[in-house]
Amino acid sequence: MQISGDTLKELEYQKILEEIVPFCHSEKAKEVIRNLRPLKKDSIKENLYCVNEYLGSFSNENRIPFREYDDIETELKMLLIENFTLEARSFHKIRNLSQLINSLIVHFEKFKDYFPTLHKQLSHVEFTKEIILLVNKVFNRFGEVKNDATLTLQNLREQMQLVRKAIQENFDKTVTHFSQTGVLDEIRESVVDDQRVLAVKSSLKKSVKGRVLGFSKTGSICFILPESVIQPNVRLLELLSQEKKEIEKILFDLTQKILEFYPLLEKYQAYIYELDVIHAKARYADELNAILPEITTKQEIYIIDAYHPILYLTNKREKKSTIPQTLALDENTRIICISGPNAGGKSITLKTVGLVQLMIQSGILVPVHPKSRIGFFNKILTDIGDNQSIENQLSTYSSRLRKMQQIIKQSDHQTLLLIDEFGTGSDPELGGALAESFLEYFYETQSYGIITTHYTNIKLRIEELTHTRNASMLFNEKSLQPIYKLEIGQVGSSFTFEVAEKNKIPKEIIQNAREKIEKDKVNLDKTIVRLQQEKYQVEKLKGDLNKQIDHSEEKTKELSNTINSYKQKLVNFQKLYDEETRYNQLGQRFEKYIEGYSKGKSKKDIIKDFTKFLEQEKYKKTQVTEVEKIQTKKQRNKVKSELKKEEIKEQLEETKAEEIRTTVDRASQWMKEGKRVKIKGSSSAATIDKIEGETAFLNYGLFTTKISVYEIEKI
Repeated sequence: MQISGDTLKELEYQKILEEIVPFCHSEKAKEVIRNLRPLKKDSIKENLYCVNEYLGSFSNENRIPFREYDDIETELKMLLIENFTLEARSFHKIRNLSQLINSLIVHFEKFKDYFPTLHKQLSHVEFTKEIILLVNKVFNRFGEVKNDATLTLQNLREQMQLVRKAIQENFDKTVTHFSQTGVLDEIRESVVDDQRVLAVKSSLKKSVKGRVLGFSKTGSICFILPESVIQPNVRLLELLSQEKKEIEKILFDLTQKILEFYPLLEKYQAYIYELDVIHAKARYADELNAILPEITTKQEIYIIDAYHPILYLTNKREKKSTIPQTLALDENTRIICISGPNAGGKSITLKTVGLVQLMIQSGILVPVHPKSRIGFFNKILTDIGDNQSIENQLSTYSSRLRKMQQIIKQSDHQTLLLIDEFGTGSDPELGGALAESFLEYFYETQSYGIITTHYTNIKLRIEELTHTRNASMLFNEKSLQPIYKLEIGQVGSSFTFEVAEKNKIPKEIIQNAREKIEKDKVNLDKTIVRLQQEKYQVEKLKGDLNKQIDHSEEKTKELSNTINSYKQKLVNFQKLYDEETRYNQLGQRFEKYIEGYSKGKSKKDIIKDFTKFLEQEKYKKTQVTEVEKIQTKKQRNKVKSELKKEEIKEQLEETKAEEIRTTVDRASQWMKEGKRVKIKGSSSAATIDKIEGETAFLNYGLFTTKISVYEIEKI
């Protein structure tokens, strides 16, 4: 991807990166962010998915166990030096990094459905506890070498403990002895060079055998190491020297064992930097309310409610609102020309689009609506701001022409152009003509772009070309205040005289200027604006009508589904009722057997009748099964036929209403309480209990139900 330094500078891309840097844990990750540039197309998506998955972890219970860490770059370099021994702190850093990586591997494996891309990214790193076990075998949790790291060290420290105990006992005895003689000062003892010493009065120092280690500031106290502890102290120093050598040997051996894991530790270090960068991008996205829009393979931009990220965060900190922009660039609309008054937001809109595109292609989430779509461009070429060069003695116009020459040379069908104040800097008529030629060239090369202009001829040419559209930054003509809202499909006026008047330019000067310019030109500009506004209103009305049509079709579909649902419920209800009726008849038959047996009818006759009844029911069961199959099929066909008849059609609404009125008139003559009726399409009879409005309450004996009066008929 080709992005020049000028483009990055004009779009203030580096400011975005500096906003991300504070979220990094390590200096290396900060350096990576500061040097971040748009990525290759094949790696952008995976990078974006990683950041998006990490962002999602902030709002669920599967928070990623990533924390601050110490990098081990220095340790990796030192390990390559022959016979080098790492320090204790280095082993702690290696152990902590190994623990962190292991916890991440376990987490992403456990929640791989939530973090598929992050899980895949870490899949090449091996999970092992050996590094941790090796370090833990030597060091305790306080970072000290364990007593049992080796048998030799354990023996040395046991001897040292005995010697220290002997020194303490001998010293305590000596203090007790000399305390009774008055040789010692009031403080009795002190510490010199980490050794307990007697605080002897200087005038009586010859009374105490031992080694003089110093005097007090006043010279009144002499600090003496008593003779009773000199030999034990010498022994302790020997043991300490041996301990130091043994620890050096232990750390050297541990260094050699850790060296075997060098390739894995390299992977640890490389991965943790990558995750640090992803984490920082996700934290920035969280603060920016950024999301991952739909990523397409086409050259297109469809951004909804896109915010300029720097302006958004600045306003957020100052508790101000920011106005978002919505626009689309695709194969049908390749170039958009924005017009409108100065300070109306044209340049900010250009930079918003440019930054959003750069951020996406750098693996950074963007502040847009989730339904936005963004594709990829191989080149982003810009010309924004005053490029006058004092060093090269170039005027603004010459500088812009040179910039335009570079843009023309590089532009193609995979290029995004962002050009501010298109064609300005020269004679309006000549510059306008040249700008129009530039526009036609970019159009023929099928480049995509957004340009801003005040030239009327550019606005007119945009209207004539097929794949271009005018747009304007809205402006309140009454208050003469910019609204900072982009409106696609409208041409904007520069409001030159109106803005000048608002800025208190004398009216006579403004009037003189009006008289100097061609009247037709002013009228043409106003006519273009008016026609564009009318065109916009027509398109808006057309869009509203299309929405209403879509809404109507959706409601029709919902109504059809509701009818289908009720029809199915009615069929199921009929089946249930028929089944209940059959069970009722069986119950009545059994009631007769019980009544006959109670009245003395012989058991033999009852059994004979019951057996006959069972044979009849068995025969019915066999026959009914086949009949039911036929009836079910007929019923299904009947339901389908009824559903087809019940399709909602606007042209039949009046006819149906008339039929309902006729039905009501006829029904009112016979539909009364106590009348025997049935549901249309059903064979089961019921009695009308009562009628409330258009609802009838039917009594089936075992239960009652309510139904529309239009759905029943008399028997």
